Amino acid sequence: MRILFLPISLARLAPDQPAVFAVSDVAREILLALTGPRNYDRAAGKYDNAARARLRRVLVDELHETVEQPLHLPEPHDDRLRAITRILYERPDDNTALAGLGQTIGASARTLSRLFHDELGMTFYEWRTQLRVYYALVLLADGHDTTHVAHACGWANPSSFIAAFTKIIGTTPGRHRTDDQRRTKTASQPVLG
Repeated sequence: MRILFLPISLARLAPDQPAVFAVSDVAREILLALTGPRNYDRAAGKYDNAARARLRRVLVDELHETVEQPLHLPEPHDDRLRAITRILYERPDDNTALAGLGQTIGASARTLSRLFHDELGMTFYEWRTQLRVYYALVLLADGHDTTHVAHACGWANPSSFIAAFTKIIGTTPGRHRTDDQRRTKTASQPVLG
């Protein structure tokens, strides 16, 4: 995970609530540059303030050009829910039912179900599906095929994965990957003049 703090002048241009974006290669590289070794390793040499300001401005411009993804994955505060979400972050393919996860951490399925609803505003199933689709987006961006992604994210078969992905993202995994590759290819085309 990379965290970048924006000055107030740029922060007001960013969404005022948590949002998920499928970032361009340019935005990704800017994030890496602004959070990489040049920010903490003296031997790597630092960006001067003007260069950092320009990179942050380009990043915000890139985010304005990017479509916000319809993912919402709230983080719990309750220790029991945090224990369960930690298990699932580490193993998104884990198909253990809520009751089984509850036994692992010492809480009943009923209590956990109530906590998911009250604290996160969604059911356990909805939260786990959102997590899996988020993880699937990462795998698809890395070039993995739909069957591999389906199994790596815990779906029993590709068709159930495709249905869940399409319901949340609004397009099939294959079309999403193709569109993402097309955006990347278009963004990498040289401008001749």
